[in-house]
Amino acid sequence: MPKITIAEQFVQVLVQAGVSRIYGVVGDSLNPIVDAIRRTEGIDWVHVRNEEAGAFAAAAEAQLTGRLAVCAGSCGPGNTHLVQGLYDANRSGAPVLALASHIPAAQVGTSFFQETHPERLFVDCSGFCEQITQPGQMPRVLRIAIQHALTRGEVSVLVLPGDVAHLETELPTGAGSFVTDSPTLVPSPSSVDRLAAALNNAEKVTLFCGAGVKNAHKEVMELAGKLHSPIGHSLRGKEWIQFDNPYDVGMSGLLGYGACYRAMHEADVLLLVGTDFPYDGFLPQAHTIQIDHDATHLGRRTPLDLAVHGDVGETLRAVLPKLEQKRDRTFLDEMLRDHARTLENVVDAYTRNVEKQVPIHPEYVADVLDDLAADDAVFTVDTGMSNVWAARYLTPNGRRRVIGSFLHGSMANALPHAIGAQLAEPGRQVISMSGDGGLGMLMGELLTVKLHRLPVKIVVFNNSSLGMVKLEMLVDGLPDYETDHDSVDYAAIARGAGLHAIRVTDPAKVRDALSEALAYPGPALVDLVTDPNALSIPPHITGGQVKGFMLAASKVVLSGGVGKMIDLARSNLRNIPRP
Repeated sequence: MPKITIAEQFVQVLVQAGVSRIYGVVGDSLNPIVDAIRRTEGIDWVHVRNEEAGAFAAAAEAQLTGRLAVCAGSCGPGNTHLVQGLYDANRSGAPVLALASHIPAAQVGTSFFQETHPERLFVDCSGFCEQITQPGQMPRVLRIAIQHALTRGEVSVLVLPGDVAHLETELPTGAGSFVTDSPTLVPSPSSVDRLAAALNNAEKVTLFCGAGVKNAHKEVMELAGKLHSPIGHSLRGKEWIQFDNPYDVGMSGLLGYGACYRAMHEADVLLLVGTDFPYDGFLPQAHTIQIDHDATHLGRRTPLDLAVHGDVGETLRAVLPKLEQKRDRTFLDEMLRDHARTLENVVDAYTRNVEKQVPIHPEYVADVLDDLAADDAVFTVDTGMSNVWAARYLTPNGRRRVIGSFLHGSMANALPHAIGAQLAEPGRQVISMSGDGGLGMLMGELLTVKLHRLPVKIVVFNNSSLGMVKLEMLVDGLPDYETDHDSVDYAAIARGAGLHAIRVTDPAKVRDALSEALAYPGPALVDLVTDPNALSIPPHITGGQVKGFMLAASKVVLSGGVGKMIDLARSNLRNIPRP
């Protein structure tokens, strides 16, 4: 059998693992890999303008498909750019493999040109990080890296010197398969019995759901029906639990709204369902039970009365037959009414003369976008105020997806995430909800969208401000400083890059502009000049934070809007039995 190079073997194993593309910027130490891709059927190189964007794109592809996605960076600066996107992927549980190519092996340790230590650098943003220094390590080490990423839902990094990639292989590639489905963790019978007893003994139970309720919507609804429990959710849980949910009381956290916070704190038992909610200040720190498939999540945010280690769906299917049907729905009905009242009190900021307000209300833009977007659209959302508008205006239905840097909180993620999502699902509508701050940071990816003719729709909330940072300063009682900047015409920049682009300053033209962009057959950008003072506060803030606002804010819209959430809350009120 003719010999092949390590680079060729590397690419062959990726193809066996179902990888169809690698995101990155070509160059020097990566050249053997790139050339092997050129000569291999079934896999392509996706050129991006910054390796950071390539890592974000891989993260989105992996989250959307559940399959392995791959990015790469050349030695030194090329692979150090990957760090931000890999942190995001690892924290999001995305199975991503990153190739960090390296300087010639003989030069390591000599302060050679572009020398870094990637085997150290990437340890904190990955679950597996190893270096290949000789042909005999291949293909085994690569297969191990892939299996780590797939079965643990994490980032694997392989460091490969460019000269080693040129060497001939010593071992055959083989045709090994990969485990792509993780086993379902069944809780112990004793845990299920204790959970049933605790829920049966409690008068008022609130469910707080995260992304772990994916594939368990039916079971959560049945549980809430048996317990007459209000259901709150985290931002990552929204897309999996809020639809077809007559028990919804909104969201908690920094972007939250509605009665969720109150329902969690007034319950006899708070049941955390598939969530590793990081904001412990929003949790009652008492009377809490947690269900999670990852034992490391249990109890790390709040003390627990009971920790249940198991898959959410399996756990609920086991406990439901052991639960008694509760008769008193007073607590649930009170929370539903409070939820509707809470939203009614702030909805005026969104509804009053909104089609005449200049600058444009960003809430209005998000609401119209929600109306016009496809039922199976993929939304990618920039960190900052775009997160707020997505949380409050995008209507989940079980088919839409919302992807963002919700755990790492990196700026500039939306557009590169959209690139990965569109390549993974070429026939699906992909919409990037970009803040002007995020778009400005990785604006070169407009060229990536054009180069690959991706029909991504980029909706820019252009308020010439870092809105979330401004809000943080106001909360601290500080005047906002260096958060605002000169107005930029992003539509003009996009047109210069060859994209179809529309700039909107008149709110009466918002719907037509968004409709035109969504219908356009190629990439399109809508640059909407929005109100920089449209900010949002959580449903619960401390006295000190209120004082901070009073000191620092003289004219700030603090309520934000809540869009379709008020319609959902009003609808759920109809489920309350009449005496």
